[in-house]
Amino acid sequence: MIYEFCAENFTLIEKAMEAGARRIELCDNLAVGGTTPSYGVTKAAVELAANYETTIMTMIRPRGGDFVYTNQEVAIMLNDIRLIAQAGSQGVVFGALTADNKLDKFNLEKLIAASNGMEIVFHMAFDELSDQDQLEAIDWLSQAGVQRILTRAGVSGDSLEKRFSRYQRLLDYATGRIEILPGGGIDMDNRQEFIDRLGVNQLHGTKVVF
Repeated sequence: MIYEFCAENFTLIEKAMEAGARRIELCDNLAVGGTTPSYGVTKAAVELAANYETTIMTMIRPRGGDFVYTNQEVAIMLNDIRLIAQAGSQGVVFGALTADNKLDKFNLEKLIAASNGMEIVFHMAFDELSDQDQLEAIDWLSQAGVQRILTRAGVSGDSLEKRFSRYQRLLDYATGRIEILPGGGIDMDNRQEFIDRLGVNQLHGTKVVF
C-alpha cells in the first residue's frame, strides 16, 4: 500500500515518512491548492527521502486559480520541470485545460516531452472535466505517457457514496492503462474504507498518515 503525503514544502516530510508515507507530492502554497516549490526545497526533499526509499513527486503549477495557462506561464512550467529534474525529483505533477474545460493537449504535449525520464501525474484539474471528457482524458493521457491521474472523483461536499461510485467508474475504465489515485478528504479515519471499497493500492492526502 502506498500512502502519498501531500506536503507544503519541507516542514512535515520527515514526520510523514516516519508515519509510513512512501510517496510525497511536494508543493508550496497549499492554501491555493499547491504551486511549484523551490529548487532548494525540492533538492533537500529528494536527499532526505532517499533515506526512507520514498519517491518525490513535485508540483508544477505557476499560480493558484484555474488551469488555463498563457504561453508565458507554460514557458515558466517548462523551465521549472528542467530545474526539478536537476534537483533529482522522481516525478512531476501538472495539468492544463483550455478555456472551455477540455484537456489542453497542445501544451500538455510540451510539458510531457520536457518531463522525459520522470513519472508524470495529471492532477485534480481532471475534476474540472465533464464525466464524458474524463473518460476521453483517460484515453489520451494513458497514450501520451502519463502514469497516474489524481482525482477526488467529485466536488467538495459530495457524499462518499457518490464519490465511490465515480471512482469505481474511473477505475474500471482505466484498468491496465493508467493509474487512478484517490485524493481529497482522505484521512486516518476513513482511509481503510477507501481501500476496502475500491480495492486501490494507493491513496493521497494531507492527513493520510497522521
